[in-house]
Amino acid sequence: MQLEVEQKYRVDDPPGLRKRLADLGVVFSKPVAQADHYFNHPSRDFAVTDEAMRIRSVGEQNFVTYKGPKLDRTVKTRREIELPLAEGAAAAEAFSELLTTLGFRSTAVVRKQRTPGTLTWNDVQYEICWDEAEGLGTFLEIELVVDAEGADSARKQILALQEVLGLTNVERRSYLAMLLGRGT
Repeated sequence: MQLEVEQKYRVDDPPGLRKRLADLGVVFSKPVAQADHYFNHPSRDFAVTDEAMRIRSVGEQNFVTYKGPKLDRTVKTRREIELPLAEGAAAAEAFSELLTTLGFRSTAVVRKQRTPGTLTWNDVQYEICWDEAEGLGTFLEIELVVDAEGADSARKQILALQEVLGLTNVERRSYLAMLLGRGT
């Protein structure tokens, strides 16, 4: 079972953080627009169970993703299952129609400009994402994908990198929870 271990930070000083990331060796790719269409389960409330299901569209590419409940109080650790869907807006719409026909309810769409990056630090390769989330602000995510046995180590590695980068404004809520105005 693969786990996503990540931490998200609200960015208060974009130029300063960009410089610290560059000094550490983060290599960013080109920005991409992402639209995440979230759905709620027909017989249980994902807001209560701390789960999520979405269709993510990145250009013509589409993915369906399930995220399980958070397993950790320090760093967001959760099971993630992501599968590709057919390309194009029509395919995303057809899968959305399938979900609503099965009783899933559309919750919201989160739109963001994501600039993905990578960093190799202390022999570990991190996924770094600089996000401009529509209506929410600027955020940085640090992520590792590991098996269950590697979760403790990944958590410690992310916290060590957080300290080196001087990141203090941790945001545990998902973009969806922030958009809907839910608490922590």
